[in-house]
Amino acid sequence: MTKKITGKNDPLTVEEMKAAAEKFSELFDVVSNTMPDATVEDCLKIMESVAKLAHKTRADKLKKEADERFGFLKKD
Repeated sequence: MTKKITGKNDPLTVEEMKAAAEKFSELFDVVSNTMPDATVEDCLKIMESVAKLAHKTRADKLKKEADERFGFLKKD
C-alpha cells in the first residue's frame, strides 16, 4: 500500500497535532515564565510580538551573513 502524501490543507494527524502542541507549549512557557503575572491572553499577545521580533532578527542575521559572504560588508 502506498502512503498518500498529505497536502497543506488536509486534516492534521494526531501526531502532527501532538508535535505542534509540544512546540507551542515550549514557546508559551518561555513567555509565561518571563512574565509570570501576565494572563494567558496577555501571554498569547506577547508571543505574537516576540515571534515577529524573532523573525526579523533571524532575517537580519541571515542578510548580514549573506552580505559578508559576498564581500558587501567588512568583517571586524
